[in-house]
Amino acid sequence: QGQLVESGGGLVQPGGSLRLSCAASGNIFGIYTMGWYRQAPEKQRELVATITSRGTTNYLDSVKGRFTISRDNAKNTVYLQMNGLKTEDTAVYYCKAQRATVTYWGQGTQVTVSS
Repeated sequence: QGQLVESGGGLVQPGGSLRLSCAASGNIFGIYTMGWYRQAPEKQRELVATITSRGTTNYLDSVKGRFTISRDNAKNTVYLQMNGLKTEDTAVYYCKAQRATVTYWGQGTQVTVSS
């Protein structure tokens, strides 16, 4: 059974940076599309960024130019580099792996942007 474990969340001031990591195990990764989603209090979960097995990326409009998703297939890890953080980026960030109808979610990591 596959497992995703996120890390790297925390408290940061507006304008600051964080890098989230998601380590995959249990034969998840190579051919999976990996993604980062987030859910703020009282809001629906939303897609932040995805990256296909071939490296094609897609971003939520509000994070374009500030966030970068990348993957290291040798380490079975996907990253989300977040720069220029804003208070509205505060949320629990979740990692997702998907291939066809098979989906895995991580447990989430809290990102709080506050002065």
